[in-house]
Amino acid sequence: MDTKGMRSYLYWLFCQFELITCSYLMEPWEKVLFYTFNVAMLLTLLYTAYAFVPGHLSTALQSFLQLFGSQQDNQHVPVVK
Repeated sequence: MDTKGMRSYLYWLFCQFELITCSYLMEPWEKVLFYTFNVAMLLTLLYTAYAFVPGHLSTALQSFLQLFGSQQDNQHVPVVK
């Protein structure tokens, strides 16, 4: 892989990020606070996704399978009137 091209692409992405967020207008100390906050929020989001999403997906999948599994079981039971 071309490292110079990758470095150039990452620099271009960073410039795009600065343009979108208008952080190129900030003073250096403001940029430090802004980037620190953004990195902290990203890390919090990644930790939350790692810690809680698998449990919620497992619970949702079990509920989904139980919901449709019980309907299939009821189809085989004869109805007595």
